Amino acid sequence: MPDKLKIGILGTRGIPNHYGGFEQWAEQLSVGLVIRGCEVVVYNSNFHPYNQKQFNGVTIIKKWDPEKLGLASQFIYDLLCILDARNQNFDVIIQLGYTTSSVWGWLFPKKANTIYNMDGMEWTREKYKGLLKSFLKWAERLAIKSSQIVVADSKPIKEYLDKKYSISSHFIAYPAEIVNHFNGEVLKQFNLEPNNYFLLIARFQPDNNLEMVIKGILTSASKKPLVIVGNHNNKYGNYLKKKYENNRILFLGKIYDKQKLDNLRHFATIYFHGHSAGGTNPSLLEAMAAGTVICAHNNKFNLSILGKDAFYFCNEKDIVVILNNPIKNKKVIEWLANNKRKIEEQYNPNLIIDKYYKLFNK
Repeated sequence: MPDKLKIGILGTRGIPNHYGGFEQWAEQLSVGLVIRGCEVVVYNSNFHPYNQKQFNGVTIIKKWDPEKLGLASQFIYDLLCILDARNQNFDVIIQLGYTTSSVWGWLFPKKANTIYNMDGMEWTREKYKGLLKSFLKWAERLAIKSSQIVVADSKPIKEYLDKKYSISSHFIAYPAEIVNHFNGEVLKQFNLEPNNYFLLIARFQPDNNLEMVIKGILTSASKKPLVIVGNHNNKYGNYLKKKYENNRILFLGKIYDKQKLDNLRHFATIYFHGHSAGGTNPSLLEAMAAGTVICAHNNKFNLSILGKDAFYFCNEKDIVVILNNPIKNKKVIEWLANNKRKIEEQYNPNLIIDKYYKLFNK
């Protein structure tokens, strides 16, 4: 084992985070590994707004990403990152996600240990049909074949991978940090009042069940608005905006300021989490860390994290029943305490980064 591990992190648009869960995790992990004495390189897309070559001790390498080409751009970007990684003498390469990178798996440098973080079961998402769904199943197999180590971010994903591919993957979740300080003044810029709105933070895609949540809230007796945070500039987002934008459905667009997001979470009456096709979603952990009452889509991924400490829905009628019945404060206080304890004991950043660091050193 070398004195100083050199680690490459591929598969994101880059750090600092301006995009989503993988980017946020890449930022936390890379900086944490530098603190532990590693040399870390993160690959950034050329259109990432951060233009320095270092970020908190992490080396940044930018590669061309022809974003206008849509899905094809991801294949090109992944290829260019992998080709560059062949010249970096990495001891470990962490590939975040597999959908477009696994076709280039045979190009990963042989001297490096390649770790795939598999994320969710992409082929189960509603937006993928026919040949594309078949391709994603194939890509999943390629990722398993081209990695020395497989990491699953949720226990159901680990169980699925181990059974399907007869492997022994490693369960390492995403982290979240407990938030203890909040400022209700932040809500004023959004014309919101504490505990007088519902919140949903998600990518605008059908398997996140945004429309189900919207319909449930609008059908219920509640008059509180639903605030939706996320980039809605796509076909599904435009459809939802056109159909539902009114005084009770507020589309705030994308927000990456964590302080604003934490305050929006904390002061929401209920945070709705509609994700149904992924593993451990960072936005769910952050809702738990911010002390938010959660109503989650009823599936094995969310159940494995929240257990009994949340409301659950399978359809819009479930949401109506939840909102039309008084919330028992004693039960909610217990849920909040239990979810905070889970973050501290199972999902805190130092614990998660240490798990990766120990895995590398093996």
